[in-house]
Amino acid sequence: EKKVGISVDEWGTWFTCEPGTNPGFLYQQNTVRDALVASVTMDIFNKHSDRVRLACLAQVVNVLQSVILTDGAKMIKTPTYHVFHQYRHHQGAQLLQSSLSGVEEIGIGEWKVPELSESVSEKDGIITITLSNLSATDSKELDIQLTENKTYEVIESTIVTNSDMHAHNTFEEPENVKEAAFDGYEVNGNTMKLTLPACSVVELRIR
Repeated sequence: EKKVGISVDEWGTWFTCEPGTNPGFLYQQNTVRDALVASVTMDIFNKHSDRVRLACLAQVVNVLQSVILTDGAKMIKTPTYHVFHQYRHHQGAQLLQSSLSGVEEIGIGEWKVPELSESVSEKDGIITITLSNLSATDSKELDIQLTENKTYEVIESTIVTNSDMHAHNTFEEPENVKEAAFDGYEVNGNTMKLTLPACSVVELRIR
């Protein structure tokens, strides 16, 4: 009856800590790969928001899948940070039913997952669509069909991507991976066509 909520007290990636750092502090770099993990995980939480009441990234600064890394007075945003920024519009919104068809799986053995992921919500008359392409090599073309028979317009569209899934930000290159404007779509009434580059997370806000 869904009277009991699920609290995911820690989620995220956990890899070998960075060379030269204190192993007990679990300081690790954060890549486009981790940004994709964040997007897929938050899509799952969104789609089960009637059950998942709390979900905490482990952790926020300098430990495991952080959104911020620091070194003394220096600070950089990680690829995961930029995905969190894209997904902020889902917070406090109403989940909309959505699904993908014709999606293949990628991975090895029991670790296969769908190569595309999505979640959709609406708040104040604006629909937020987040889409991820987990393929490390191939772009994907999508047709989006909205059920309401009206002409929609895109008011915001962003992407987090890099052709190298291991790309990351450093204190020397703090904006190697960042949120950027996305224009790889066409709108025709209540349908859209778009191309998702490999290793990408796209956010579309439409009304």
